[in-house]
Amino acid sequence: MTKERLWIIVPLGITQTLAWASSYYLPAILADPIARDLGISETWFFAAFSASLVLSGLLGPRIGRQIDRAGGRQVLSASNLLFAGGLILLGASQSVLTMAAAWLLLGAGMGCGLYDAAFAALGRIYGATARGAITGITLIAGFASTVGWPLTAWGLDAVGWRWTCYGWALAQIVIGLPLNLLFLPRAGAKRLAEPAAIKPRIPIDRNMVLLSFAFAAAWTVTSAMAAHLPRLVETLGGTPTQAIVAGAMIGPAQVAARILEAGVLSRFHPLVSNKLACLAHPLGACVIGIFGGGAAVAFALLHGAGNGILTIARGTVPLAIFGPEHYGYRLGLLGAPSRICQALAPLGFGFLMAWMGGYVLIVSSTLSLTALAALLLLRRSAT
Repeated sequence: MTKERLWIIVPLGITQTLAWASSYYLPAILADPIARDLGISETWFFAAFSASLVLSGLLGPRIGRQIDRAGGRQVLSASNLLFAGGLILLGASQSVLTMAAAWLLLGAGMGCGLYDAAFAALGRIYGATARGAITGITLIAGFASTVGWPLTAWGLDAVGWRWTCYGWALAQIVIGLPLNLLFLPRAGAKRLAEPAAIKPRIPIDRNMVLLSFAFAAAWTVTSAMAAHLPRLVETLGGTPTQAIVAGAMIGPAQVAARILEAGVLSRFHPLVSNKLACLAHPLGACVIGIFGGGAAVAFALLHGAGNGILTIARGTVPLAIFGPEHYGYRLGLLGAPSRICQALAPLGFGFLMAWMGGYVLIVSSTLSLTALAALLLLRRSAT
């Protein structure tokens, strides 16, 4: 990887770490104290959070199109302002309406500032050679929960949830915004021939449908496990300690898998990596299903490794199949169903767990395998 690329990848990896830590990963730590202080149930809090994910998905195509036209600098810099505004409003919330408005603002920030936008920016800069850069930023941002959760928990204990939100807002302004403004180029190195006033026409063909379905199915599992894995481990006979240790293993497993993707797997078509990733969760489910909660760490390692590669595949597979033309807009179209499924998965799997218990892994494994089936039907290049 060249020094020139590192000057973009490292700052973008840092801003992605900050973006994920101060938005998507906040509810795990702050949901309970915020709901308690506002006098509402956690259900209302997570409903607002889910709405923010839906909004981010709906904004995806428009944001991707803007990045295709003008590069990612403006969009990603705007995300820092949206994140900061949403966090300030969340910290100042005195009612469920204000809290909901804060999450809608944060949802707009997530639409402009999480992986899909960052991948689109890299595609705009590097074109068909962006795979290594995409892997690079996910290697850094793979530690977002590892960094974000302890910092948020420390802030909660030290200054309370309101000032913790204000602290993350300040970080967006003094760290995230300058990095995006200073290190992202004003326009990508490869200019596309599409006139700015003409909306690109992307046919919703066989490959688009199959890939959108595969991403939605796989990310439903990812979101469900992120919300319910500790409780699932205990349902299968694991101890609370085993559940905590298993959860802690997901982050390192994701990063290890991304290192593997950057090394050995980079020699192959990204579909190969994606197919292997879809197999990882069902294999882990078989292990914990046979050996019980005592095998929770093995399950978490397999599941986490799959997650790590799936994140990269979300950016690299569309680039390899469809090429760099209208890449950001295409990512937005492909990612919208995934974001909506991510928003609904925690609630849906919560109901399923109440009914099925540990057998819910049959549902999650089936979703992963149907994603694999869709990938097997893909053609490696668009026709």
